[in-house]
Formats: sequence, C-alpha cells, structure tokens
Amino acid sequence: MKNIIITGGAGFIGSHVVRLFVNKYPKYKIINLDKLTYAGNLANLKDIEDKPNYKFVKMDICDFDGVLKLIQDEQVDGIIHLAAESHVDRSIKDPFTFAQTNVMGTLSLLQAAKAYWESLPEKYEGKRFYHISTDEVYGALQMTHPEGIEPPFTTKASSGKHHLAYGEKFFTEDLKYQPHSPYSAAKASSDHFVRAFHDTFGMPTIVTNCSNNYGPYQFPEKLIPLFINNIRHRKPLPVYGKGENVRDWLYVVDHARAIDVIFHEGKIAETYNIGGFNEWKNIDIIKVLINTVDRLLGRPEGADMDLITYVTDRAGHDLRYAIDSTKLQKELGWEPSLQFEEGIEKTVKWYLDNQEWLDNVTSGDYQKYYSKMYNNH
Repeated sequence: MKNIIITGGAGFIGSHVVRLFVNKYPKYKIINLDKLTYAGNLANLKDIEDKPNYKFVKMDICDFDGVLKLIQDEQVDGIIHLAAESHVDRSIKDPFTFAQTNVMGTLSLLQAAKAYWESLPEKYEGKRFYHISTDEVYGALQMTHPEGIEPPFTTKASSGKHHLAYGEKFFTEDLKYQPHSPYSAAKASSDHFVRAFHDTFGMPTIVTNCSNNYGPYQFPEKLIPLFINNIRHRKPLPVYGKGENVRDWLYVVDHARAIDVIFHEGKIAETYNIGGFNEWKNIDIIKVLINTVDRLLGRPEGADMDLITYVTDRAGHDLRYAIDSTKLQKELGWEPSLQFEEGIEKTVKWYLDNQEWLDNVTSGDYQKYYSKMYNNH
C-alpha cells in the first residue's frame, strides 16, 4: 500500500492524474489535496469520487501545520505536486498571489514532507516528492530556419523523429532558466526550492517541465476551451497581436501517463521535459478550432472565421516554446499517443457534449455548490 498526496487534484491536469492513479492502482490510497479556488472543480472527478482508495481534503498548501498533520496522519509515501496558480494574464495583474501559492506553497509542502520523512526509521527510503512545472521557465525561443526555408519546416529531433517545427532550437533539460512573466518566475523559484531540498537534505525529488496541455475539464480562461465556448455562442475570439506566437501542445491524458511513468520509474534528482513535438501558431490553432466546431455543430465549415478579433499583445509575451522530450522517450519509453488533429477533435467533442459542465464553470455555479459542501471541513 502506498499513500500518495496529489495536490491540485481538482484542477485540469490534476484531475486527470488523480483519475489515472485511482483507477490504475487500487492498492494505493490517493489523497486529493485542493484548496478549491476558481480553477478547482470536484465535478471533474464525479466518476471516481466514491472509490474506496480515494479521499478528498480541502486545504491550502500554504497551511504548513495542516499539511504536516495530513502527511503524518495519512503516513504519506509520495507527493505529486500540481497545485499552482497558472494563468499568465492573472499573474501580470496579481503577482503576489502567484508568489504566495507557487513559491511559499511549494516550500510548505517540502518542509512538511521533510519533517515527517526524517522522523521515520527508514527516513527517505521509498519516498518521493514529484514537482510538476512548466516549459515557460526556460524563457522564449526564436523562430529560426535553415537555409532560408520559411517555417514551419520538417526537422529531425534528437529522438530521431521528424516533425514540423518553427525553429531549430528546443528546450532541453540543461538549459538555464530565463522566466519572463510573474507566473514563470514563481514556477522557476519553486523548481529551485525542490532541487535545493534534494541537494541540502537528500530529499528524493524529481522535477518535470511540460508544454501546453489541452483536453477535457480545462478551465475556460485558457485558449482552447475559451475559444470553443466563444465559437459555440458566436462571441468574439480575442487574438493577441497577430497570433504568431508558437506553442508546443500535448493532450492532457498523455501528460498524466508521463507523470505515472516518471513517478514510478524516474531517477531521483533528475529533470524530465514532457512535450508533444507538436508546434502550432496560435492563429492556426484558432482556425482549426473554428473549422472543427462549425463542422460538429452543423454550420458551414469556416463560417465563424469573422469572429477573430486582434487585440493588443500581452506584456512580455514569449514568441515560441518548443520542448525536446527525447530524454523521457529514450530513458523511460514514454511518447505521446495522439496526433494533434485527433486530440483536438476529441477535445471539441467533449466540450460540446458537456455543455452543462461548461455552463456551470463559466457561471461560477460549481463554486457555490462545493463551497457549501465543504464549508465546515
């Protein structure tokens, strides 16, 4: 029996990780620790909430005493840490909250885990602190191209696989950090604390940096679910700048699969980059979304292209992110299972088939329901 805390388990990526672990490992006890901020929604986990190996605890990761007591009471062997403020636009408006949650919250978890594990006869043996981070800590990549060929062009990654890319350089695990937003700066700081606890105290830690995720249950402030909902209601689609920014996209279930493999088989003190070798300009993704939503709603394909509205670019908007996940593929055998077009089709269908979930989230009704339920806990 392993007792594992998954922080942020009611959020987008966290709920997929919780579901995977609860279903795949019936002998594990999975404790979902979530503060239930606006981005946390227990409706994401309706299908597993009654499983005998699942427990939800409403708690702020910054509550050191509460976190320590929980770790002690549940005799926790492992922590998979996803809880974080993650929306760049919000970090620009309120950097203090991002520093508090992402930095001090991570430090609270580290210190509590250290206190409990060092009190045990076996100390750190069989324990693991796994911290999930972002590719944004690396800064930005330029759109470069060989021999005058305009991107995107076909290139071979160090894994040996060919894919379309907008530049010749990629984020690798040995790159120095160059965060450009309050969000990425807070995540970078938390990454440093995790590694410092290994170097100073010998804590068994792992860090992963992942590219943009998409898929079911994503809060509709993020590009893909926001635009699916806007297209559905024929609302404007606000595009930063000219929509030229490039991101590497990964289907969220593939990220959860990677977390599973790394938690169980990854080497202590290592960093693994998780990505899809799947670069898209924002404007091209938006056009794919419009065509897909229109088709699935029975509208003429491309009928809603006129919803695209260009707005002033975001402050400090990084031009290009691109992850090289060769290390993860070669050492642990993980690779993405879905092509982007297939993943987008599944994602759009999910949001259109789950309009009640989407309406509850956009209206805020989910918060009222769960705040009442857990008000006295």
